[in-house]
Amino acid sequence: MLQTLFSTDWLKQFSDPYAVLGLSVTADDRRILKRYHAVAKTLHPDAYITTDTNTRELANSLLAHLVNPAYQQLKQDSSRAEVLAMLRFRVRRLNQEDSLGLQSDGARRLLTTPVAAADIVYEQAIAELAEPQYQSLEQFEQITHQLGELNLVYLRLKLNETPIREKRTGLVSAAEAKPVQYTPVPAEAARYTTDYAQRHYERAQEYMKKANWPMAVQELRDAIRIESNRSDYHSLLAKAYLMQNLPGMAKVHFRQALKFNPNDALALEYAKRLGVTQEEPVNKQPTERKGGLFGLFGKKQ
Repeated sequence: MLQTLFSTDWLKQFSDPYAVLGLSVTADDRRILKRYHAVAKTLHPDAYITTDTNTRELANSLLAHLVNPAYQQLKQDSSRAEVLAMLRFRVRRLNQEDSLGLQSDGARRLLTTPVAAADIVYEQAIAELAEPQYQSLEQFEQITHQLGELNLVYLRLKLNETPIREKRTGLVSAAEAKPVQYTPVPAEAARYTTDYAQRHYERAQEYMKKANWPMAVQELRDAIRIESNRSDYHSLLAKAYLMQNLPGMAKVHFRQALKFNPNDALALEYAKRLGVTQEEPVNKQPTERKGGLFGLFGKKQ
């Protein structure tokens, strides 16, 4: 079985090392190393001690025949440039043949995304696929092909941008997503930004229901990087810090919440306890969505 899977013809399907590692083509060397360590840890034999022999051998073969070679291709600047050149050539050839032949919904959606929102939609789609890529080895092949399609579509959208600017983080702020020209950002692009920030916020709510404070903090920090002027994001992050006995960090974000919305209910409640002073508002705060703070804690804060 493994000999069939890892034959030369089968391995040729995975010629995009970024897709193999679950990375966007904008990843810099630090992101690549971090992701490689995470995948290698997931596939390490010690993680499969209690599993059957076939699963353990499959994980080991993925690491040896795909993951390790992919990292070797991407760890140096020069080899990354060669990989990108190869992928760009593939995109140009497919364009000439008019045969992208996209199979995944994510890639088709990215292809129709406004240019101003493309970076955010692309990075978020990569992140969402990368998370389960190696959690279930049966899904590896399908997910990796979807990642490869996303990379090709992104490079098609960016054909006129050479070179691709590498980023240390996959999270792209709304400001970075604006086009180079000084033109207004389309309303649809702003909606994409808000949707992805809200998704992080909602995941944080779920983590907080389970008292998983570190993961809630991570999700809320990601939400704030995308949309930094939401008081409810800051106040919930402050609460998560407070539950980890980090009052200093909690004060910072309660203060930020009140800065953006002096009437933020959660921030006002804890501001009195922590001695947080209220600053002048800098922006009118949008109405909190249903199912937000009140839905999380069960009653009005």
